[in-house]
Amino acid sequence: MSLRRSDVLFVVIAAALVALYVATAGGGFPLDDSWIHQVYGRNLAFTGQWAFVPGIPSAASTSALYTVLLAIGYKLGIHYALWTHMIGVIALAVAGMLASRIAARILPESRYVGVASGLAVVTAWHLVWASASGMETMLFGMWTLVLIWLAVNSINPALRNSVSSLPASGEGIEDRTMVLRGAVFGVVAALATMTRPEGALLAGLIGGLMLIARPQGTWRGFILWGISAAIGFGVGIAPYFALNLSLTGGLLPNTAAAKQAENAPLLLLPYSSRIINLIFPLIAGGQLLLIPGMLVFAAFVVRRVRQDRRVWMWLVLLLWPVALVALYAARLPAPYQHGRYVIPALPALIVAGVIGTAWLMSAPQPSVKRRGIRPTWVLTRTLAMAAVLSFAYFVLVVGPPAYRVDTRIIEEEMVATAHWIHDNIPPDELLAVHDIGAVGYFAPREIIDLAGLVSPEVIPIILDEEPLWALMQERDARYLMAFPDQVPGDDVNDPRLCVLFTTNGQTSRSVGGPNMAVYVLTWDGVCDLTGENVLE
Repeated sequence: MSLRRSDVLFVVIAAALVALYVATAGGGFPLDDSWIHQVYGRNLAFTGQWAFVPGIPSAASTSALYTVLLAIGYKLGIHYALWTHMIGVIALAVAGMLASRIAARILPESRYVGVASGLAVVTAWHLVWASASGMETMLFGMWTLVLIWLAVNSINPALRNSVSSLPASGEGIEDRTMVLRGAVFGVVAALATMTRPEGALLAGLIGGLMLIARPQGTWRGFILWGISAAIGFGVGIAPYFALNLSLTGGLLPNTAAAKQAENAPLLLLPYSSRIINLIFPLIAGGQLLLIPGMLVFAAFVVRRVRQDRRVWMWLVLLLWPVALVALYAARLPAPYQHGRYVIPALPALIVAGVIGTAWLMSAPQPSVKRRGIRPTWVLTRTLAMAAVLSFAYFVLVVGPPAYRVDTRIIEEEMVATAHWIHDNIPPDELLAVHDIGAVGYFAPREIIDLAGLVSPEVIPIILDEEPLWALMQERDARYLMAFPDQVPGDDVNDPRLCVLFTTNGQTSRSVGGPNMAVYVLTWDGVCDLTGENVLE
């Protein structure tokens, strides 16, 4: 992928926006899970162990590749925040570059569709938020566009457009090229899967479209591509599977099982409601005004596929977001934190929406005019201008305050509590905790993880209060760190709890949220804080 002048623009804008968000918040991360990644990255760099608590191997990091990247920063001695945000900037900028190339490939007759698609991606406030979040979300979003770019770019423009079966030889791409393309796709699919397990879903979706479209031109080319892709994926993913087998006995980390168990009540909602709940936070941005373009894109591709079956590959821009949302609605319908689990659907949707909007603007205009004005021409330009202004408004006006509130809550509740624990609770005292990230980074110690990420024995009883209490008592836990709704049974007046510390953080209260607290666990029901450093 050769560099273009517009790529510099994408890098500058991505860096400026991420810096703006971070500066607005005054540093930190908007999620406690971000600190979990930092703990794993630091421990991997300094101890060589895949562990949250050194000496106790665990699989609480969903993104193996992201953990390795963070570990490199620690090894190089680069400040963790600078390195982490640099990864986010690079992922966002590269996503913009790929969006530009995908759009230009699909609509080469449009001079500006590539730049417009790239700018829409790097200025989508959800994606800027994700880039500054300290999570793997934007890195995975970047890999989705790499896979889509490889799929779209697999169409050989030299082949004739035909819906009929292509011949077995004579018009295909040479074997060596097919093998290379397949191997590259397989390795990239492995990297995407090591970033988020859903990468395998996108790879499988593209493989299915390849079978329908056969852009290689021949069955022989498709088979060579498929075999080499499978080999590339197998070789690339093998270390990841081996790591998880050694840690959990399965091919994937146990984070998904823990999150699904904790959010099981959400599965009681009708499936249609879960779909709506996941989509709703995603449309809070300029992408809402790209929906007409997305519909036009879908209609155009469906019509075009009748003349050229290879155009099936373009549909991945819409099928991938649909598949991702459908998957999470079925397994983990959690719409919180701006829909972060389905944010990776946005890059593809935005590209499709920009392309469709460009098609609308370039469509032949009706010959009938009223007073010299063509209503369709005015409507499409108004829609495009409104989308531009909406993207700018959300990324500059809505996004920074949202990021600041999210980050200040983590800093005032989780990070502040972690510092207090470090200063006041001996590290050999067993702590039960729900949000483990900041504690693991600033007050490392052995813990009982009530969310089940580090303590998988919690997963089967994660919603059962008495078994949780029994587990903590059996393990002789001395302290509990939790929000009120994270206390087993949601009862902060339980006689086994004796309040030792509360944050009194103002940001959480300002949005109607609770404060974090540390409790002494009084198994005899007697609250005696003699000798404790009480702060309320």
